Amino acid sequence: MYVCLCNGYTDKDIRQAVSAGGVQCADDAYKALGGSFCCGCCRDCANEILDEELPKVSYLAAE
Repeated sequence: MYVCLCNGYTDKDIRQAVSAGGVQCADDAYKALGGSFCCGCCRDCANEILDEELPKVSYLAAE
């Protein structure tokens, strides 16, 4: 599903940025994808995806 229409980012793009590492917030994810927030309408959705994905990365790193 498209999360950010301004940049054309999907939930899969954001999840991949998180799993690649170095992402701690939505701004980091967008930077990793080569962009930044434009209108900001997608910020809440991007943060929800991060809330789902960050614990998975932390868990894998602890193993």
